[in-house]
Amino acid sequence: ALKQADIGVAMGITGTDVSKEASDMVLRDDNFATIVASVEEGRVIYDNLRRFVRFAVAGNIGKMLVMIGWPLLFLLTTGDIGVAAALVPLQLLWLNLMTDGILGLSMGLEPAEKRVMSRPPHRPDSSIWSGGLGVQAAWVGVVIGAVSLGLGYAYHRADLPQWQTMIVTSLTALQVFQALGSRSESEPVWRLGWRSNPLVPVAVAAVVGLQLIATYTPLRTFLDLEPLRLVDLALCAAAGVALLVLMEASKRLRRA
Repeated sequence: ALKQADIGVAMGITGTDVSKEASDMVLRDDNFATIVASVEEGRVIYDNLRRFVRFAVAGNIGKMLVMIGWPLLFLLTTGDIGVAAALVPLQLLWLNLMTDGILGLSMGLEPAEKRVMSRPPHRPDSSIWSGGLGVQAAWVGVVIGAVSLGLGYAYHRADLPQWQTMIVTSLTALQVFQALGSRSESEPVWRLGWRSNPLVPVAVAAVVGLQLIATYTPLRTFLDLEPLRLVDLALCAAAGVALLVLMEASKRLRRA
């Protein structure tokens, strides 16, 4: 249990110099509601930090699994790893700029959740991964990596030239829907709405638009991408929706 300690509070306007020097906290506006507002703001900042870390770590676990699992998958199935890398460096950089950059930025502006002040405080010595955050990041990352790896492998075995583009696009789609599911640790995404954090739909539209530009404009030659068919895009989107459903189901189990 946390140790209770008395905290001295002094008034910044009406308090004496002696009381200010002897106190742990000085209220510059002489309003005790400032303490409550400060605690709430601190919790929001901490929640957003955990939200971004979980999102970024899960996404990078997925990318690492794709890069490491690609040659291992061919070694197990064909006995040979002499195939092209799953992703080239420019594609990895492109993915990181869109996901950790644009989508990750939108997560830092999530407002306070409804019950942010009714839950018990975090232990000062607790890890940022406490409360099952590490487990959530791990399994989401494994799903992202496994799905993208499976799609790329299936297209490669079918001798389709867009296999690498499918890996890039599926990773993008999966992390777009991952970002939507990561906005809250407890509330379902449909209850949050778009107005609570208007940067989220802007970020999602920007990432989707940039990926389409990279796939269907001359930029694709720079990133070694191939144009995708409508069915390919639908498959990537379906994978993202499936991940979002899994994340929402996990929230419901935690609430039960």
